Amino acid sequence: MSVQNVHLIAAARPNFMKVAPLWHALAAAADFRPVLIHTGQHYDANMSADILADLGLSEPDFHLGIGSGSHAEQTGKVMIAYGEVASAHRPDWLVVVGDVNSTLACAITGVKLGIPTVHLEAGLRSRDRSMPEEINRIATDAVADILWTPSPDADTNLAAEGVPADRVTRVGNIMLDSFEMKRPAIEAAAVPQSLGCNGRGYGVVTLHRPVNVDDPAQLGRLVDCLAELHAELPLVFPVHPRTAARLEAAGLDRRLAAAGLRLLEPLPYIRFMSLVSGARAVVTDSGGIQEETTYLGIPCLTLRESTERPITIQQGTNRLATPDDVVDLLRAALASGGHGEAPARPEYWDGRTAERCVEDLRRRTR
Repeated sequence: MSVQNVHLIAAARPNFMKVAPLWHALAAAADFRPVLIHTGQHYDANMSADILADLGLSEPDFHLGIGSGSHAEQTGKVMIAYGEVASAHRPDWLVVVGDVNSTLACAITGVKLGIPTVHLEAGLRSRDRSMPEEINRIATDAVADILWTPSPDADTNLAAEGVPADRVTRVGNIMLDSFEMKRPAIEAAAVPQSLGCNGRGYGVVTLHRPVNVDDPAQLGRLVDCLAELHAELPLVFPVHPRTAARLEAAGLDRRLAAAGLRLLEPLPYIRFMSLVSGARAVVTDSGGIQEETTYLGIPCLTLRESTERPITIQQGTNRLATPDDVVDLLRAALASGGHGEAPARPEYWDGRTAERCVEDLRRRTR
């Protein structure tokens, strides 16, 4: 039996959570060998390095060390660096995940080298082309050979774009594989208790999108909103490095602290999910947290005009929010009872996505 080498690309914090279950499933298979490649797009320890340990991943086989830069700089540097690795250590398969610059850069590079290329989490669309991630999604799906989708809406999007059905396999939501894989450690971490949040309700905040944090006026509006929300429900805010820099530059970090919000450094995956799992509500502009809160039945208010994960609204607990209505939406969510007893979960959001990915690779290898 020949062993197929599979390059797995990780660049930013959410990528590791998507790559980890697939890495473990491939490592356990006799006919595949995973090769982990970290492009270095996120290089803060809490945003990437600590997650390796949390998710049971070995050190990357290759670290490209790209670092920060403009979209063009990051994309170009990743294409050059990954092209050198892929040429010298040619894989049988390349799997890119999510929607960051490294996703598109490696997909283009792999396809041009004639490497069968798979996009995990394909077909998601926000319809907002001002988001760099939306451009990355569209372009990656256009060039990749195989598209692994998380939900029926993604299948529908790809069909509408003329993608042949034989290129698409719905495998489910691999983020939730990571949660189930680490559920015992998440429950044992007891982060709410360590922060003194046990026995009383609290909410979790995450913000990092440029549209929300780069303009000091918009960021100031959101800070005022968070202060008002905090009066309704005590808030814990693990602050993304990008957001921390913007808050400090505008002097808004002091306003948040004065309002009483609990500001934390970014948390590694297990500790973060321990915090989220105990929350009565979440306020975010992230993508993955919309999915995790849907899975857990926790009300989620997403501070964006659109979402590439509409299934979390149609079938889950997510609601789009603005600074004008987020306080009222939080009150309504809290009045509805918080945690759902039996949250509705889309098909294949079951912790077994990685198994389906491996089986699809195996089927396409025969």
